[in-house]
Amino acid sequence: MTKEQIKVLFYLSLSVFFSLTLWLSTSVVSYDLLKIWSVDKHLESWLSALIPIGFAVGTFLISYFGIADRYHPRKIFVTFAIFGATINLFILFVTSSFFGFLLIFLTGFSLSGVYPIAIKILSQWFPKQKSFAMGILIAALTLGTSFPHVINLLFSNVHWQIVIIASSSLTYFASIIVGLFLKDCKYTNETGNFSFLSLKSVIKNKPVMYANYGYFGHMWELYAMWVWLPIFLTHVFSFHFASVNTWTISLLSFIFIGIAGAIGCFFGGILSEKIGKERFIILSLLISGFCSILIGLTYQFSLIFTLLIAFVWGVFVVSDSAQFSASVSYSSKEEYVGTALTFQMCIGFLVTVVSINLVPIVQENVGWTWTFSILSLGPLLGIISILKLSLFKKRMFS
Repeated sequence: MTKEQIKVLFYLSLSVFFSLTLWLSTSVVSYDLLKIWSVDKHLESWLSALIPIGFAVGTFLISYFGIADRYHPRKIFVTFAIFGATINLFILFVTSSFFGFLLIFLTGFSLSGVYPIAIKILSQWFPKQKSFAMGILIAALTLGTSFPHVINLLFSNVHWQIVIIASSSLTYFASIIVGLFLKDCKYTNETGNFSFLSLKSVIKNKPVMYANYGYFGHMWELYAMWVWLPIFLTHVFSFHFASVNTWTISLLSFIFIGIAGAIGCFFGGILSEKIGKERFIILSLLISGFCSILIGLTYQFSLIFTLLIAFVWGVFVVSDSAQFSASVSYSSKEEYVGTALTFQMCIGFLVTVVSINLVPIVQENVGWTWTFSILSLGPLLGIISILKLSLFKKRMFS
């Protein structure tokens, strides 16, 4: 890895860390927002679901119109980051649930021009070490996504508005870093030719679609776990203790989502380079799938086992995320790699909307003991898809 690549990886990871704080900023302060907007608590899941819906709409439009391959990637990142930070700030002044939900949707939309574009920029700079580099980038994403829990941890007794202001401020900083400090890759053309056929080429590419199907299974589990694990932990602590400290839940949420996830992404990038992407993905899906089944069985039984499984789950639920993006970028032609990545994320985040909203429905009917078990369906689909990808590659090279 050259000095120039190290700089790019640092600046890009820092920018993704800063900008992805927007993702859970409203979820972390959902109690306050629901109260201000006079929204029924049963609609709480939509505060989390509207972000991926907006993201999916954005990635669909970006992939359909080939924006990621048609325009300068750094300019796209900066534009969408500034838009997202500004829209997020408007939430401070809204008292209507309709406009509040609309702003949350638009915040998710803005991130569609941030995260997928960062992946494309990274794939240009790291043609040979994609797995490791993307592992670092996804670790930054994981830490950034969970960082609002830390902000809430520090300022929960002050004002909920600080979480929103902090996440927007960090996103403005991200746009400055990418706009002023990040360099363009000199080995890649600045823009590609726009064609609606790019998306058709992505769908017809079997290795890409097998990786996509695996990614969709992975996403079925990932964000539902990130959104509902803090609520599950609150119920667990309520059973074991007379009162639950918000500070404790915020800290544990950051540890299990952010710290554990970052560890998984970092070492996942290293391990996947040694044993192969497909093998590592299958291993991660297998472990995370078992954790999704086991953690509910510890409910009202053993707090230590609950916390232990939550940490292991936090490591492996996201450790393979970078490898799906790496697989798609490896298997896609350079002229439509941006379209391929945004299409993958578009469908993947639509899947999260279903699983995020399904969890509370299942919980009401069967209780926490078996609720997270429905998330194991995602890893199962992912394992089947990646096995098919491996078989396809063997037939191609045999």
